[in-house]
Amino acid sequence: MNRYPLWKNLLIGLVLLWGLIYTLPNFYGEVPAVQVSSGKATLKLDAGTTQKRVDEILAAAGIQHDGLFSDFNSVRARFRDTDTQLKAKDAIEKGFNPDAADPSYVVALNLLSASPQWLTSIGALPMYLGLDLRGGVHFLLQVDMKGAVTKRLDSTTGDLRTLLRDKNVRHAGITREGQTVVIKFRDAEAQSRARAVITASSNDLQLTEGQDGADFKITATLNPLAQKSIQEFALKQNITTLHNRINELGVAEPVIQQQGIDRIVVQLPGVQDVAKAKDILGRTATLEIRMVEDAPGALEAAMNGAIPPGTEIYNDREGRPLLVKKQVVLTGERLTDAQPGFDGQTHEAAVHLTLDSAGARIFKDVTRENVNKRMAILLIEKGKGEVVTAPVIRGEIGGGRVQISGRMSSEEATDTALLLRAGSLAAPMEIIEERTIGPSLGAENISKGFHSTLWGFVAIGIFMCAYYMLFGLVSVLALASNLLLLIALLSLLQATLTLPGIAAIALTLGMAIDANVLINERIREELRNGSSPQAAISAGYDRAFDTILDSNVTTLIAGVALLVFGSGPVRGFAVVHCLGILTSMFSAILVSRGLVNLIYGKKRKLDKLAIGQVWKPGN
Repeated sequence: MNRYPLWKNLLIGLVLLWGLIYTLPNFYGEVPAVQVSSGKATLKLDAGTTQKRVDEILAAAGIQHDGLFSDFNSVRARFRDTDTQLKAKDAIEKGFNPDAADPSYVVALNLLSASPQWLTSIGALPMYLGLDLRGGVHFLLQVDMKGAVTKRLDSTTGDLRTLLRDKNVRHAGITREGQTVVIKFRDAEAQSRARAVITASSNDLQLTEGQDGADFKITATLNPLAQKSIQEFALKQNITTLHNRINELGVAEPVIQQQGIDRIVVQLPGVQDVAKAKDILGRTATLEIRMVEDAPGALEAAMNGAIPPGTEIYNDREGRPLLVKKQVVLTGERLTDAQPGFDGQTHEAAVHLTLDSAGARIFKDVTRENVNKRMAILLIEKGKGEVVTAPVIRGEIGGGRVQISGRMSSEEATDTALLLRAGSLAAPMEIIEERTIGPSLGAENISKGFHSTLWGFVAIGIFMCAYYMLFGLVSVLALASNLLLLIALLSLLQATLTLPGIAAIALTLGMAIDANVLINERIREELRNGSSPQAAISAGYDRAFDTILDSNVTTLIAGVALLVFGSGPVRGFAVVHCLGILTSMFSAILVSRGLVNLIYGKKRKLDKLAIGQVWKPGN
């Protein structure tokens, strides 16, 4: 009557064994490490070569490491203590970045799991720990909303220049002056025609006519609704860009969210090096297309210090100087896609860019008007520009499809496409608050959370054993299996555990034991009604199931609502809460009954059950 078939017992045993294996990595903790990653978008990190260099540098410095590990974008060396970690960081920094003013690699302090290799090889990894448990860096960024408007006005200036040219409206110059765009004309008729053309093409501009000496002019400003829309877009675009940048740099489980109308909170768990964190936030590359100044003798004069007005000197990938005009023809904002590929004629690696409609129109006009002139495509990163390629324009290029190449490898083309596809910041940002949470504080939070959960478990166990005797012990073992499976699931899903998550684990323990209380009380009730012990066990589990299912489904609905509509710590709580409900159903019903079947299932003549005092009417 109360026996599971062999396959069901084996299934329960395998699930518990799986839970134990995937829970184990969380008990090994983390050890200090030093991470080496690429410091430039155009520099591809070769894991094998970098790992060998790190090993040689540490050996030369007489520093012992506990293992070298690599992934797609970094190499990490593990050490026994923080003192050795700091010495290793200094040695690796000197070896990889001889020029401290222009570092090619980022060398940062980090933490690595101390799990054995055999666990890592089967995908058994510890849970991610949130900022409050693991330590890390917290930034509050202020978005420059005026900068967003200025950036929009810069693009509007180019659009108006193209628009008036297409409509054959003559003007005497278009410039941005502060937060306005000023268009000058020789006569009132051109001014009037321009006003009509601009009004018909754009609803975002407020136009004011006036005179500047003998010239007529139109002053264009963005209306309040357009400014608000630009600022909202800038904030959302910056958040998206930061997500893309940090995700591509391999930072685990970052928190990036809006605060107020012009601020962004960034939390990077596990990053103890503030300089490393700032470097991650600063890695924003933008694409700029400018014309090359090829006038005879202009470059030589610029190299001697006589730089022509409106020009700048940049170097190409081979270090050769190039004189480039300051006026930006096109920016990365007009990009809709960037994919690595190959040049159809030379078969060299290249990056294929797709422009939006406005960008395609501008590029078509520029290439038509500058045939046989050179165009420089620059990648601006960390305030420094590099000429990716400077081809000669052979003819008009339409359709919005652009290709950039220039002696780059396939890996460099892939990296450049990734960086450009991630987008550029829609508005400048500055860090107005930074806070580093050390690992010692995180360890204290973990200790307090662990002890609160442990003592809660012990208190529940004492009560259940005292009140339900052997069945109470079975309930405690089922509760332990629930905790085991919950931690294993969180580890397998690589969920982020925070202090609210620990609170959800403690709450799950209290809710999970409730199912066993219902089962035990139902068995007691069957015994009071005169059922035999074996029949009481069977009826107790079967009849309590509906009640347990109903209560858990309603609780799960509340948890899903928190997961869908919550954010930040609320979502962390909801994830643990929902998973805890699912594991409690398995442990309270299958695991506990499997244990009871093993204890009582083979006994045909059973006089009583060790389930505490059973009160009967009339006693």
